[in-house]
Amino acid sequence: MNKAQLINALANKCHLTRKDSDLAVNAMFDIIIDQLEKGEKVQIVGFGCFDVRERPARKGRNPMTGETIEIDASRSVSFKPGRTLKDAMDK
Repeated sequence: MNKAQLINALANKCHLTRKDSDLAVNAMFDIIIDQLEKGEKVQIVGFGCFDVRERPARKGRNPMTGETIEIDASRSVSFKPGRTLKDAMDK
């Protein structure tokens, strides 16, 4: 399912216009992104938890040349599914 399909499914399920469901989906994504940028955890009970993970700078190796390279520190988003989502996948 892509974003457009998600918007259409929300519109059908909640009896909203496509425009209203588009606003709702985009607002939800914007709120999650804003909180993650602040370093906050976003926990949706039953669905899962979005969190920012810090990766420290480290040394790596170029597999072609064997040369040691410096890999910069970075931040990435992790998602841990909640119990309800896990249980739904086990059915």
